Amino acid sequence: MSLIQTAYALDTTTIDLCLSVFPWARFRSTKAAVKMHTLLDLRGNIPTFIHISDGKMHEVNVLDILIPEAGSFYIMDRGFTDFARWYTMHQAQAFFVTRAKSNLLFRRVYSRSVDKSTGLR
Repeated sequence: MSLIQTAYALDTTTIDLCLSVFPWARFRSTKAAVKMHTLLDLRGNIPTFIHISDGKMHEVNVLDILIPEAGSFYIMDRGFTDFARWYTMHQAQAFFVTRAKSNLLFRRVYSRSVDKSTGLR
């Protein structure tokens, strides 16, 4: 069984640079870095979006640049937790999947039974 909608994985990686060679990329007092924010189409493992930023940009800020595709799923880690930005994705009729931070305060509104033999929990 395959997913009809497009599924994307969104992640950010920090690329360390030598401060003496790249002084314009100052990240900390003794380090240089840039960040690469990548949106990967999981149907073919092809990047559909890459943004290179300075090392100080937090990964969640890339959600301001990304244009969500209606009906698509965006899979991201906890570093992208921002309810206002997720609401923007919801308004664009896109979906997101992430893991909750350990300090997340929430209340379950309703539950449905799950067939655990399918791998869902």
